[in-house]
Amino acid sequence: MDLSLLESPVPIGAVAPVPLIARRPAQLVGNTPVLWIDEPFAPPGRGFHAKLEGANPGGIKDRPGLHMVREARRRGDLVPGAPIVESSSGTLGLGLALAGLTYGHPVTVVTDPGIEPAMVRLLTALGARVDQVTAPHPEGGWQQSRRERVARHLAEAPGAYCPDQYHNPDNTAAYRPLAAELVTQLGRVDVLVAAVGTGGHSAGVTAGLRESFPELRLIGVDATGSTIFGQPARPRLMRGLGSSIHPSNVDYAAFTEVHWVAPAEAVWACRQLARRHYASGGWSVGAVALVAGWVARTYPAGTRIAAIFPDGPHRYLETVYNDLWCREHQLLAHETFLEPDEIAEPDECVVTHWTRCSRVRDPLGRKTAERASAR
Repeated sequence: MDLSLLESPVPIGAVAPVPLIARRPAQLVGNTPVLWIDEPFAPPGRGFHAKLEGANPGGIKDRPGLHMVREARRRGDLVPGAPIVESSSGTLGLGLALAGLTYGHPVTVVTDPGIEPAMVRLLTALGARVDQVTAPHPEGGWQQSRRERVARHLAEAPGAYCPDQYHNPDNTAAYRPLAAELVTQLGRVDVLVAAVGTGGHSAGVTAGLRESFPELRLIGVDATGSTIFGQPARPRLMRGLGSSIHPSNVDYAAFTEVHWVAPAEAVWACRQLARRHYASGGWSVGAVALVAGWVARTYPAGTRIAAIFPDGPHRYLETVYNDLWCREHQLLAHETFLEPDEIAEPDECVVTHWTRCSRVRDPLGRKTAERASAR
């Protein structure tokens, strides 16, 4: 180990930078750190830069939670004191709880039984009301069931507002500051690796980065069983990435390629991150690290890779980091995951483990632009 890395970045006797003193918790959102990640995902010198969005008070979705509410208030779509109702698996719920506290709105988070009990307790402690649906929609799964419950809440409470993170362009716009932070921190970004759920942060960060780096490559990371990129919907264990519906915020034309990752592979990556780098997170973080490591190994030396880590590990202590739970779900694989399978078309077969495809298109045909990898 290079012991120089343990030295204080501020010489003895020097004046240390003055830490931010926030007057309100919303002022703590943004300006998150970047951490270099190499082994075991890539050899030393061939790693990637992880943007640690778990350093926000509630995670990456503090950004759109605050921005969507602020913009709705500015337009008059959300009047002072009116309730906010939204579907969430948890992380946006934290962002909306922060927005509700900041702007003075009661918040109801509609979720499903897959949410971690600790997350329910945390949302409740932060002042949000949590409403869990009990059965999945026969076609749209839990997400569609949650969206229908949101519609019922809105009908019962005139004046209530739903940000609709899946289709709200403010969700995408909220991530432009994140792109600006990466430009300042890294100077140049050649490849962005991002998980895809609502499509907000992959689209917003990419749009911002391409203003400075038009040739930027975007590599999407999805979950097996997700329908976003043309696979059939199947039950999904992983939360925070993937979808059983087709969010319109997904910018299909922006992607160079897509990778699907399975739960055991994400668990392996999460635990390697924790053990080797003291920085980890949930399903999205593990999946993104796995793919970003592959990019670092296979792209030319000197390629500057940024990977978005959306959250930290704490809500996953009873799942991803619980040996008993992982054994029950057969997730403690003893192999090292280093290479994906490849398919030529996104609907060529049903993928059940790490697989990549360099042809990306909207499965609903809403956009005709396609982007194929030049690699």
